Amino acid sequence: MGSHVAELFTETDKLCAQLLINAEVVTDCQRVDKEINTSEIFTRIENIILGTVTSLSEDKAPVLTLPNRSSWVNISFDSAIGLQMSSESSVTTIRSDCPSSVTKFAQILKMLSVIYRLVQSNSYATKRDIYYNNTQLFGSQKTVDNIVDDISCMLKVPRRSLHVAVAVSSNIGGIRDIVSSAKFVLIVEKDATFQRLLDDDFCTKLSPCIIITGKGVPDVNSRLMVRKLWDTLHIPIFALVDADPHGIEIMCIYKYGSVAMSFEAHSLTVPSLMWLGLLPSDLQRLRVPEDALIPLTKRDESKLNSLLQRPYLTNQPEWQKEMELMKQSKVKAEIQSLAAIAPDFLTSIYLPNKLRYGGWV
Repeated sequence: MGSHVAELFTETDKLCAQLLINAEVVTDCQRVDKEINTSEIFTRIENIILGTVTSLSEDKAPVLTLPNRSSWVNISFDSAIGLQMSSESSVTTIRSDCPSSVTKFAQILKMLSVIYRLVQSNSYATKRDIYYNNTQLFGSQKTVDNIVDDISCMLKVPRRSLHVAVAVSSNIGGIRDIVSSAKFVLIVEKDATFQRLLDDDFCTKLSPCIIITGKGVPDVNSRLMVRKLWDTLHIPIFALVDADPHGIEIMCIYKYGSVAMSFEAHSLTVPSLMWLGLLPSDLQRLRVPEDALIPLTKRDESKLNSLLQRPYLTNQPEWQKEMELMKQSKVKAEIQSLAAIAPDFLTSIYLPNKLRYGGWV
């Protein structure tokens, strides 16, 4: 075991001891004053640390077991919720005595310590703050992101309850009294299209609406916000994505959730979401110029085949038809391809006609 790994393991021992001391400070009386969720967070972290310290006292190597967030074996599909983690038959074992996992073991213990103190003091820290306070241990911002998600899944506690924030407020649940005259919410895949809609004053010219973008694959807060708007305003939610496998997958994340975050599906998915465009059938119907179309790559074809095998597609025969058409035509197109018909075709003709035909405006 290298010196760096040995130092991390020593740090882990210290964290175990310190966190156990912290746990003892929180009395039963104090827990009564806290919300039940906060008390439960303390209990679940304390149980993990107690197991770690017990193993050390018995001269055994501590081991952490996490549900495998990337395995379909743990996932089931509910049409009212989306993809959700329904079992833990596939797990990942993080051993403290294994050179390949001891660093992650230390990272998880450190993050548990940080979360415990944040919840205990009712304060918040951004993932960026956590990373820059211990760059040597975490190595990258992405590692911090993954560790937070692992802990959220391991504790079975929504990530927003761990007091670890991101640039956009993670306290979506704390937003109250949302009032809007919007007739619908339009989720836009790309920021460039989002900006074009703003520049064309789309929200006021056609009908009052809310447009939102996750700038590609959405983060958790974007999905929480869309769900919050759906729950509060009870208005239709539409998706405007590229007519390619990647865009379809992004739309599916909003509607059905993702495997990695399936343990929070009930608060992240919008099962009623509708695919407004860009549809593969639109490319033929509108006679989008061939030079605006892009051949599917082998990777695209693989992604498309993977999507067609997803459990939720059996409930979406129209989506299946569109995807089969893409598979047959072997072409894809970005939303911006509509500009090849006319510069303002998207905002002046395409979206208004789609929404009026459906009776939404």
